[in-house]
Amino acid sequence: MANPYYQISMQLVFAVKHRDALIKDGFRNELHKYIGGILVNQKHKPLAINSMHDHIHVFFGMHPCDIPALIRDIKSDSSTFINENKLSRFKFQWQEGYGLFSYSMSHRSNVINYIENQQRHHKKVLFRAEYLDFLKEFNVEYNPKYIFDFFE
Repeated sequence: MANPYYQISMQLVFAVKHRDALIKDGFRNELHKYIGGILVNQKHKPLAINSMHDHIHVFFGMHPCDIPALIRDIKSDSSTFINENKLSRFKFQWQEGYGLFSYSMSHRSNVINYIENQQRHHKKVLFRAEYLDFLKEFNVEYNPKYIFDFFE
């Protein structure tokens, strides 16, 4: 019997509830490491994780899995981690919804570079424009009514 072989590179993007700027510099790296640990524990390979104060990008090599369950675990476990460790003065929650985009192996280094340079990128481009660009670039049909709450 042949072994299964696969290569799946995914970028996950999701936002803090109400787009509140709750991801503070003081715990940003801990959050990234924690999410990386969730991925590793579920047999995925973290490639790049970076966040702004109101949203996060997670790029990883994905092991075949139940995608909604993985994303539920990442969001639920990371918000519990922030709240239980009192890393935020306010109750921390992620918004409902997410964007998940796939890339070929040849695009990995570009996506990693893009994610690692989020702070520079967002000096020029607001998150709403960035997110809508992803949806358009990947030909994702969407209803504007169900896009993240944007307060820019």
